[in-house]
Amino acid sequence: MGGVKMGVWEYGRVGERRRNSHTPILPYYVSRFILVLKGAALLLLIAWLAAPPPILVTLGPQQVVSTSNSKIGIHTRLTDEVEEWKIKKTLELVREMGAPWIVEYFPWGYIENAEGEYDWAHSDLVVDHARRQGLTVIARLGFVPAWARPKDSVISYLDEARYPAFAQFVGEFIRHFKGRVKYVVIWNEPNLNFEWGYRPVDPEGYTRMLQAVYPVVQAADPETQILAGALAPTLAPPGLTDAMSDLDYLQKMYDAGAKDYFDILAIHSYGWQAAADEPPARARVNFRRTELLREIMIANGDGDKRAIITEGGWNDHPRWTKAVRPAERIADTVRAYEIVKQWDWVQACVLWAFRYPAPAQTYQDYFTFVTPDFDPKPIYYEVQRYAAR
Repeated sequence: MGGVKMGVWEYGRVGERRRNSHTPILPYYVSRFILVLKGAALLLLIAWLAAPPPILVTLGPQQVVSTSNSKIGIHTRLTDEVEEWKIKKTLELVREMGAPWIVEYFPWGYIENAEGEYDWAHSDLVVDHARRQGLTVIARLGFVPAWARPKDSVISYLDEARYPAFAQFVGEFIRHFKGRVKYVVIWNEPNLNFEWGYRPVDPEGYTRMLQAVYPVVQAADPETQILAGALAPTLAPPGLTDAMSDLDYLQKMYDAGAKDYFDILAIHSYGWQAAADEPPARARVNFRRTELLREIMIANGDGDKRAIITEGGWNDHPRWTKAVRPAERIADTVRAYEIVKQWDWVQACVLWAFRYPAPAQTYQDYFTFVTPDFDPKPIYYEVQRYAAR
């Protein structure tokens, strides 16, 4: 039996409805696919409408730090902070705490990822926002790019043959930030082997690095101040290859001729479990160990130079063996700022650390003054209160 035609549809003998072969209508599965696409587009539109608008970040008006102690500083960690509003917010909080100085890390490998090609975008954000908040930036330089070191070596490994490449980068940094950054720290804690490419520590080698860098900086901008040292306070006995006492290392730097190749001594001054007022001693790591480094400067005819504490402070982790209680940390921190205020040979006291972009999930989190979510800790408010006196 034949089927009965009904418009464009034809019912066959088994009651199945089928398309008339002469009708120009898209196949069923194609039309369904179009419906799915429309649904997806609608969902995307709804999500876009519901999403918060992008945050517009501007430098804002020029600010001035109001403080009773012009030497208060804090080490920021904006190197890996991606969002501009978080950079600005961090630096606003630093200003509001009453700290005119910051140390910030500008990794060589982030800026000159390929030899001779420089990306200043993120560095410019940090420096420009800091300056707009009225802060003085001390730039710490290091972190060897892959192209400047042997394959599979660590980021702190720099062959002496590559010192000119590092000096070239430092010169480019100085030229780029001329008038915006006046203070530059050359390397970090070279008296520890993991900061020296997991090689035996080498004060003579570090001095030769300074000798390669300093003339390039002088040619780029004679007003720039080169900070050297940044030595980790350590009680390492003589003869170790993985660490050297900061006191012995500094003397060996002078013995190697470092005196004429830096302008300011960078000092790391951690308190561990000692009170801020505890007197200095060679066998103790404490805040006033700084004075022993000063004595070495004077003994080597370098007493006219000043120093800047570029790291330091206390930790209040509940179980770390070198930590103190939170109330002790607050008292020692405020006292340290006050001690340095009386030292005419120290230009600033920049303690570690203001805030990390994300939790470290280690004892390091207990060095900070503000959480990654921008919640100020009690120590922040106490320093702010001290700075407002």
